[in-house]
Amino acid sequence: MAENIDYLIIGAGVAGLRAAISLANHGQVLVVTKESLGESNTHYAQGGIAVATEGQEDIQLHLEDTMAAGDGLVFRPAAKVLVEEGPLRVAELIEWGAGFDRLNGQLLRTREAAHSHPRILHAHGDATGAEISRSLVEFARTHPRIHFAEWTMATALIVADNRAIAADLVSANPRANDCTPKRVSARAILLASGGAGQVYSDTTNPAVATGDGIALAARAGAELADMEFYQFHPTALSLPGVPRFLLSEALRGEGAYLRNDRGERFMERYHPSLELAPRDVVARAVAREGMSEGSGADRPVYLDMRHVHDIDLPRRFPGISLFLKEHGLTLHRDLIPVRPAAHYLMGGIRTDLDGRTSLRGLYAAGEAACTGVHGANRLASNSLLEGLVFGARAADAMLEDASGSVSNVAEASPEPAIKPMDNTDESLLDLLVQQLRRMMWRTAGLLRDEQTLREGLSERDAIAASVTRFVQQGKTSRQLFEAQSLLAVSHAILLASSARKESRGAHFREDHPHRDDLNFRKHSILKNSALDQTGHKIGQLSFEEW
Repeated sequence: MAENIDYLIIGAGVAGLRAAISLANHGQVLVVTKESLGESNTHYAQGGIAVATEGQEDIQLHLEDTMAAGDGLVFRPAAKVLVEEGPLRVAELIEWGAGFDRLNGQLLRTREAAHSHPRILHAHGDATGAEISRSLVEFARTHPRIHFAEWTMATALIVADNRAIAADLVSANPRANDCTPKRVSARAILLASGGAGQVYSDTTNPAVATGDGIALAARAGAELADMEFYQFHPTALSLPGVPRFLLSEALRGEGAYLRNDRGERFMERYHPSLELAPRDVVARAVAREGMSEGSGADRPVYLDMRHVHDIDLPRRFPGISLFLKEHGLTLHRDLIPVRPAAHYLMGGIRTDLDGRTSLRGLYAAGEAACTGVHGANRLASNSLLEGLVFGARAADAMLEDASGSVSNVAEASPEPAIKPMDNTDESLLDLLVQQLRRMMWRTAGLLRDEQTLREGLSERDAIAASVTRFVQQGKTSRQLFEAQSLLAVSHAILLASSARKESRGAHFREDHPHRDDLNFRKHSILKNSALDQTGHKIGQLSFEEW
């Protein structure tokens, strides 16, 4: 079965929805989302959105803060676009119904780590992403030319003459047995499918974040960039049997301390900015303080707000406070156990400043994309702003580049003999995915070295070989598609991490602990990848100026 649409967007987070709103004024738009609308990394973002709303000096300071956080690798033109266009995009968002916290009628601004000035806007204390998602979804739903395909995932991009012309879509409902693809042709395709936190065993990301868009682009031959730079949030709740719930950086912005199992504040040993040091520094400090000295369990590390008396913490952080209460903890009374968790991918599908990838007709924006705006380490609360700014710019480029008519795909996608995975298959596949995620945490987590990275590549290949057997048998399921995505993403992360023999930003090599500007003040670029369904055929990795 084949269909035509003017513009196809894969992903319904901030970047995808912002692009859809611009595109809908010029044609029919289909937004594909793997689960229900609102289930995205955007929805779960607690910390806020960074935007310079106080004039040119504030904009310049925001630029310099972004450059400093990126540890020498930020592409300055991209950062300049982000901070200069950010105020307009946030003003649009407010006009469309987003309600940010205010004090005496004025937008309430707070400060977070590595920001020189209070410029973080919040909504409902710690539900900023949910409010932005809500407002964009509601506004997009009012447009008659924006259509949504919920519980649907893209499994392949169709490329002809180095141009992406269509995508194969299937049901992502875990209860659906029909994985027969439907091919949708479009003038332009935007990948805004978010990050890949599920590639790690410990992550703040929702279950949908399996790197599908990045894997799709790589399999189609698009370039990837900076895949070694994965940001680990320093403070995720660490309780047995409880998901790694994000404890916002804003807690430290409001005065929280970090303490080790001896009750000591330890950040003075790692950075002069203490708890407000850049995220990569804080995350590694927490990891080191929590390392066991022998073969026993890791030592606990705690977030401490017991000394903060001038803030109504349940009112300031309602979502966090409610979640902690459900587990018998309160910010005012208790030490909160924390550990780092995978949070944000700085790398992704390589694009220019307008979302164009190395394949004509294919665009990317948001966490799935890499413009170089974050360099080696994202500045706190720049991600939501990135989605707004570069989602809008990608839409403009799609309109500018689009040909006069939708490329004709004469044949519908082939209808394979569907062999749904049975319970035994699914259980085995789940074990393989969990093995992959644990391996990535162990070998390509916060602290890396050549030996463990090589071990990771070897173990990843063995897991890929097992997954390949399901593919060769013609088996299909959402879980299998996601496993293929995680295999492709993990391969790219391991290769880039092994090749970058220095420490910079979120990438720390214990065998190369210093920054090497002479050889590595460049971006890792993975070209000609043309990955197969398990990520086996990997292309050339090089280091280049942006």
